[in-house]
Amino acid sequence: MKTRAVVLRAISTARPYSGTRPVEVEELNLGAPREGEVLVRVAAASLCHSDLSVVNGDRVRPLPMALGHEAVGVVEETGPGVHRIAPGDHVALVFVPSCGFCADCAAGRPALCAQAAAANGSGALLHGPSLLTDASGATVHHQLGVSAFSSYAVVAQESVVPIARDIPFTVASMFGCAVLTGAGAVINTAALRPGQSAVVYGLGGVGLSAVLGARAAGAYPIVAVDPVAEKRELALRLGATHTYAPDEAIEAIRELTSGGAEVAVEAVGSPKVMAECLTAVARGGKVVSVGLPAPDRVLEVPALAFAGQGKSLLGSYMGDAVPRRDIPRFLDLWRAGLMPVEEMHTGTLALDEVNHAMEELASGRAIRQVLDTSGLLAVAAGGPTS
Repeated sequence: MKTRAVVLRAISTARPYSGTRPVEVEELNLGAPREGEVLVRVAAASLCHSDLSVVNGDRVRPLPMALGHEAVGVVEETGPGVHRIAPGDHVALVFVPSCGFCADCAAGRPALCAQAAAANGSGALLHGPSLLTDASGATVHHQLGVSAFSSYAVVAQESVVPIARDIPFTVASMFGCAVLTGAGAVINTAALRPGQSAVVYGLGGVGLSAVLGARAAGAYPIVAVDPVAEKRELALRLGATHTYAPDEAIEAIRELTSGGAEVAVEAVGSPKVMAECLTAVARGGKVVSVGLPAPDRVLEVPALAFAGQGKSLLGSYMGDAVPRRDIPRFLDLWRAGLMPVEEMHTGTLALDEVNHAMEELASGRAIRQVLDTSGLLAVAAGGPTS
C-alpha cells in the first residue's frame, strides 16, 4: 500500500528548519504486516527532541529514514501470530519493542532490550527488515521501529499498547515517549517517595512529564528549572511548587531544601546541566539523567561526590518503563486529574507543516506539537472512531 511519510535524506544543521526544509513528505510504499506485526493508521504523532537529534546528526541513524516515534493510532490489520491485538483497537506506539526473552527483558528492564536496540539502530523492525521503499524502490529505514510521521505504519506487536477508545488522540499521543520517559524517570528509576524533594532541569515534554510524575508521587517541594519564563509558568500549572531560572537555581534549591534536593532529574541532554544536578542534590541524593547529549560530549564532575558524599548518577532510558504496565497506569493518573498532559499540547498541525513544527520545537517556543497524520483527528472531533 501507499503512505505519506516524513523522510529525512541527509543530516542538516542549517536553521531555521522552516526555511531550509531538511525533511519532506513523500509517498512511500509500505509492505503488509508479517508474522508478529500490525498495520496501524496513525491518528496523532507528537514531535520530540529525539526527532530533531536525528535531523541534526546528534543521534546517528541510517538514512534515508521515515521519522516519528511518539504516536497513537487505530489498528487496521494484523499479521499471522498476532492474538492480543485486533483491528479497531486504539493503541499507543512504543519506541522500544522489547523481545521479552533477553537478559534485560527477563530482569524487568525491557527498555534495554538488546534485540530491540539492534533493530532500532539498523532502521529495521523487530521481526524483519524495513518494509518501506520509495518511488525508485530504494529502502527507507524506520525510526525506532515506529516511523509515525506517516498516514500508516507497520510495527511489531511489541511496539503497541492497547488503550481505551475514549481517550483523546492528542492526549494519548504523548504517553509512548514523553510521559514514559519523564514520569518513569521519577517513579521507576528514582523511586521517588511521598514527601521527598525533587528538582527538574529542562522543561520540554520530558521534563514537564517528570514534574507530573513528581506530583503524582507526592513529592514536596517540586522545583522546576528552565531559562524560559513561559515554561516555568506551565510547570507551576502542572504541579511544580517553585520555579527558577538556571542562574538562580542552586542557591534557591539549597535554601528551600535545607542543603539540597533528594532527587534531581536532568532532561536537557547537557553534561554541564548533569554536573549542576549533582551540585543541586544533598548528600545521598540521586541524579537521574534522561536527556540525550551528542555522543562526543563528555561529563566531568568531582569524583568525591560519589563515595565521599553518597550521591548517585543514574541513567534512565524510556524511564525504565514496562510499557504494558506503565502506560495504562499513567493514563489512570490522567483520568484522575494528576497528569494533565493536555496542558503541554501547544498546537496541532498538518503533516506538511512538519518543518515549521521542528523549528518551533528547536526554538523553545513549543512543548508538544501534534501532527494530524491521516485525518483521524478531524474525524475524532465529531466523536470516537471505530
